[in-house]
Amino acid sequence: MATSLENAIAKQLEQLSELKDTLEQELHLISSREPETLMQLLKHKEALLERIESQDQAVEILYNRNASAGNITDAACESLFAECKKVLDECKYLTEINGRSVEHGQLRLVHLRNTMLELRARESMTYDRAGKTTGETSGKGITA
Repeated sequence: MATSLENAIAKQLEQLSELKDTLEQELHLISSREPETLMQLLKHKEALLERIESQDQAVEILYNRNASAGNITDAACESLFAECKKVLDECKYLTEINGRSVEHGQLRLVHLRNTMLELRARESMTYDRAGKTTGETSGKGITA
């Protein structure tokens, strides 16, 4: 019974390693601004996360069976659990980095949009008869 638990944990370790690789690819695609490829990768990541969740449930069932039978003291299982935790921590770290990269990209887009709006406002600026500057607004006729 412990070997089936070992096999399940080893499979989970493989999936977590694949997730880590996927997160590294995601960071590369975020920084290279390839939205189509990124969307495909995100679909793959979503399916992978569902498989990981399913495998978590299978490991939990096997672990509980072995725990009730008193077969959990296997060093191989403990080693695999430790390796899974290590890879999972790396995945969490990469997820934080990817989130920050997305936030920075969004901030750059907002800054670019604001810069473009300022440039448009300067280009549309004119002077009235009194010599005061006036600019064309996008909401003509509406005053705040």
